Amino acid sequence: MKKVRTLSLILIALILLATGCNQATTPTTTAAPAVTEAETEAPTEAATEAETEAPTEAETEAADAVEKIIIGVTPNPHETLVKLVEDQLKEKGIELEIVVFTDYVTPNPALNDGELDANYFQHIPYFDDAVEKDKLEIEILGGIHIEPMGVYSTSIESLDDLKDGDEVLIPNDTVNGGRALLLLQANGVIELKDGGSVTSTERDIVTNDKNLKFTPLEAATIPLSYEDAAIGVINGNYALDNGLNPVKDAIVLEDESSPYVNIIAVRKGEAQLPKFQALLEALQSDEIKEFIETEYDGSVIPAFSKP
Repeated sequence: MKKVRTLSLILIALILLATGCNQATTPTTTAAPAVTEAETEAPTEAATEAETEAPTEAETEAADAVEKIIIGVTPNPHETLVKLVEDQLKEKGIELEIVVFTDYVTPNPALNDGELDANYFQHIPYFDDAVEKDKLEIEILGGIHIEPMGVYSTSIESLDDLKDGDEVLIPNDTVNGGRALLLLQANGVIELKDGGSVTSTERDIVTNDKNLKFTPLEAATIPLSYEDAAIGVINGNYALDNGLNPVKDAIVLEDESSPYVNIIAVRKGEAQLPKFQALLEALQSDEIKEFIETEYDGSVIPAFSKP
């Protein structure tokens, strides 16, 4: 029995010894992946951030080379014509940002105050009146086209058909109202004091044989309202915007001798800047002239000019 007990004790001791040796020699591996992951991810994240935030020298030079013109326009034809030259100017390193206005009042103050770099929506008499009245520091870059003003009606086919007391809608801004009255005077409907001018109003009418009632409205609204009156005198761009064809639909239309050339305006002292000269050259190109003549068929007339 002593031998058996002795052998058992020896066997237990050997087992315990073997187990202890095995634990002592087994390597610990749990910390290694954490170290490896940190070492792997940290440089990658830093490298990615550096690549994202640090532009190349070529990218920086390209960004510096691009010039921008924020130009305010009214819709057709102004917006249409400016969009036609976007790609051409981009090739010269000039980016156009086109801001569309639906009124005549806002674009000049926006240009004067620096919200725009240029605008293209108005004719020369309107520009002159606005500069004098509002003391604006802006100047003409060049002339592009004429939009003949016309007289429209859904109830009569000739101005001779006007009846006593009929209503006539005209623009309510100073210059376009006077322009409308001059057009009616030229066609024998009324007579104005001292022959009239672009600043004439309905108060300057001295002869009105048919006792016509003149209602001044915002120019943009007349195409939406003229069907309720005998006639409405409508600016060419607003006629086009509302699906009217000035050549076909107007009872009377201004001819090519019209002094109402639509111009591009910039801030005073900036007209000779290369980016604006490039803009003017693009809009006075043979391609634009051909487009106007083909697309508008007399509803818009090319009238390229420089101050």
